[in-house]
Amino acid sequence: MEAQGAANPKQLDDFRTWDTINICTYLEKKLDWFSDSDAKFKFTELKLTGETLENTTSKKLQDKGIEAEASYEIIHCLQRLWTIPKEPKVFNDPIHGHIEIPALLVRIIDTPEFQRLRNIKQLGGTYMVFPGASHNRFEHSLGVAYLAGELVKTLQQNQKKLNITERDVLCVQIAGLCHDLGHGPFSHLFDGSFKKVLQEQTKRKEMSKWQHEDASVKMLRHLVKKNYLKGVLRLNGLNDLDNDLDFIASLIKGKPKENEKDFLYQIVANKDSGIDVDKWDYFARDSYHLGIGKSFDHERLLKFVQVRNYNTKQHICFREKEVGNLYNMFYTRHHLHCRAYQHPVCNLIEYMIAEAFVAANEHFKIQGSENTEYTLSTAWTDMEAYAQLTDSVFEQIQHSQDERLQKAKKIIQRITCRELYHYIGKTQPMEPNQNLTKGNLVNDLVKKLKETKSGVEFAPEDFFVDVFSVNYGKGKDNPLNNVYFYNKDKSTPFTLKPDMVSLLLPHTFAEQVFRVYYKKRANLETVKKTWKSWITPWIKVMCESTPPRASSKRSFADGDSLPRKQLKFNKSGSEESGSEESG
Repeated sequence: MEAQGAANPKQLDDFRTWDTINICTYLEKKLDWFSDSDAKFKFTELKLTGETLENTTSKKLQDKGIEAEASYEIIHCLQRLWTIPKEPKVFNDPIHGHIEIPALLVRIIDTPEFQRLRNIKQLGGTYMVFPGASHNRFEHSLGVAYLAGELVKTLQQNQKKLNITERDVLCVQIAGLCHDLGHGPFSHLFDGSFKKVLQEQTKRKEMSKWQHEDASVKMLRHLVKKNYLKGVLRLNGLNDLDNDLDFIASLIKGKPKENEKDFLYQIVANKDSGIDVDKWDYFARDSYHLGIGKSFDHERLLKFVQVRNYNTKQHICFREKEVGNLYNMFYTRHHLHCRAYQHPVCNLIEYMIAEAFVAANEHFKIQGSENTEYTLSTAWTDMEAYAQLTDSVFEQIQHSQDERLQKAKKIIQRITCRELYHYIGKTQPMEPNQNLTKGNLVNDLVKKLKETKSGVEFAPEDFFVDVFSVNYGKGKDNPLNNVYFYNKDKSTPFTLKPDMVSLLLPHTFAEQVFRVYYKKRANLETVKKTWKSWITPWIKVMCESTPPRASSKRSFADGDSLPRKQLKFNKSGSEESGSEESG
């Protein structure tokens, strides 16, 4: 983007060092007409630099012969570059009330790359089952930024010896704000179902190692560069910008750097205990929009939090008496998965959307930097292209006239008309040594169907098996095994054994479920009848003719428990799970 003869690229980091050529290059990028206009030549004659721009007004430009309308556009564009709001902005949030967001974060919010989050549903395809779940990644990100600031400022005020600086506070808030910048269309559908279906149906592995946290970091760097925010960040105290952005990236990923304050990495993405402000916000926000009650109080947790040292590492610890509140937090996670995140129709719709995206992948082109074209599965490699991907992809495919997208359009048509694949039933491993996989399940079902001698040919491709795990956040382990507590009598933090908490705690913290769906309309009754009558020594079949609904005998997906036997996952385990959680 730098014009010929422009200043050294390093000088572009700070607009105050820009010469006239740099400023004209910036205006050409922002104002399409500027390069062809007389205003450019008259503006160049003024020989304005970054140092002299602050006192330039529209009237001064008009006095030099630049038309009024052009002068106002130029000044407005330049003011957006160097003007830094002095006061925080107040947002009225339905979850946290009136929250204050620092001025620098507002500058990040007011960029196209961040505003993109307004068009990405927080719960993906769940909105097509729960009509209240219309909230987006945008408001969740604001909530996480607010809670991150509240937590780090609580520690700063109550424990001066931690030496939490204003730079630390600002970086934690930015990490909270930008932690979900990298989400693709329909949130976890893109880095979950779409990635799996792409690999299963096309054997393509370009997204196999991709995570949305990596894209969040790339998008943040892209956002800062494209919107010329480096100078603004420096003026707000982030003087060592490269290291500061690396620090923010580590906070987003929850991976501590050497010689840093360990506890800061447990605020936005806590890889140790799983207790972080990201979960606090989406548990509360999702419960509110889904109409499902929550049983924990994150505001109370903020009142009883401290940092303590244990084994040369600093940990965020909670008051011992808050153990019940924390168990309620993990139960809320489990409850939301059972009632909504892993709802049988939600998971089915997300799978069908993923199938449509895979069918459209090679023919749906996104133009990125340097006029390079990308597909849905490769757009993440270029942030210019990736920034264009939102939930609108669904409608773009639906209304496209491209004949090559017909297969994808038919799947989307089935979703919008509610002609979904048919739910057959579900099962789960009942013995520790069972090697139950969806491949084995489908192949055995097809074999049983052939034994019926119905004269109909069935193939594994006619079925979809949704494999998912429901747990308390730490697989089959008790989630509080890695949570540290403190009390008034002990300076050293400690963990709590289950029998020290309550005898009513669950003995198993995870279950794995296999749901089977039939894609075709023909011979549905034959499939259902065969499934219901099928019993083998190594499977217990849970038969249902329709998706689970609320009743006195609800299924596992609606909150009831299945037989409580100790479960060992198969080799695929959680890697085959369906929809991931919201955050």
